[in-house]
Amino acid sequence: MKFTIENPTNLLDALTECMPNTSRSKLRKMLTEGRIHVDGTPEHKAKKELTAGAQIEILSRVKALEITPAPVSKQKKSNLNILWEDDAILVVEKPAGLLSIATDKLERDTLHARCVEHLRLEDEKNWCFIVHRLDRDTSGVMVFARHQRHKEYLQNQFAEREVHRTYHALVEGRPKQMQGTAREWLVEDKNLFVKRVKSTFHGSKEAITHWQVIDTDNHTSLIQISIETGRRHQIRMAMRSLGCPVVGDELHGAESNAFSRVCLHASSLEFLHPESDEPVRFESKIPFV
Repeated sequence: MKFTIENPTNLLDALTECMPNTSRSKLRKMLTEGRIHVDGTPEHKAKKELTAGAQIEILSRVKALEITPAPVSKQKKSNLNILWEDDAILVVEKPAGLLSIATDKLERDTLHARCVEHLRLEDEKNWCFIVHRLDRDTSGVMVFARHQRHKEYLQNQFAEREVHRTYHALVEGRPKQMQGTAREWLVEDKNLFVKRVKSTFHGSKEAITHWQVIDTDNHTSLIQISIETGRRHQIRMAMRSLGCPVVGDELHGAESNAFSRVCLHASSLEFLHPESDEPVRFESKIPFV
């Protein structure tokens, strides 16, 4: 689809006028996917100012991927699945079983180390900063900041609970209800084992987990989850409290392990981009369905 701008406007307003039945959030996603071209060049900024006569082309998802393929050679060298990369952020898919960042044991192969290695293929001075973490056993979308100011901006969004995080878990059995919210108070002991305690317990932190059954055969259920807080093992504890531990999560009572992993995946992450201040959303396919 192609059309020409008749009057000065910004890109998002122009797209909204051209496609009135498409939500603005969907239009923003199309921008992040590289599907919107202005005068023959991919444009990602929703507030991009356009002059009269500018030509906009809306590409299919397949065509956009053909025109802007991922840098395969770099991904091979750094062993990364890159979902998005620009001058401010690096969004990647973390595999299950890999640490987000090294512990006091100074592990060399971590997701952070792989991201730094990838960025230094371009310039040895490049670096990236940890914004948030996923447990070793959890896979899915993670964002890294390219600069300190971007790290602070993104971490503030996490702290203010402005980041929308969606997870999917394959659990044993079927919850008694089809949806609900788990509100628990958790604490880590000296061995980093997470326990559920009373709110008055010293050092306890509130964990709020919203969940909904997406599919079930009564033996296992696929659960969609969103979290307001980011506590260690929060989702795994919540599923255990439902009597439906995550498949493969023997630590929290699972008896099956058909996929040889803990079946918990961070499937999407949505936040305000630290440069444009526009909402961006990144998704990752669920590996165990």
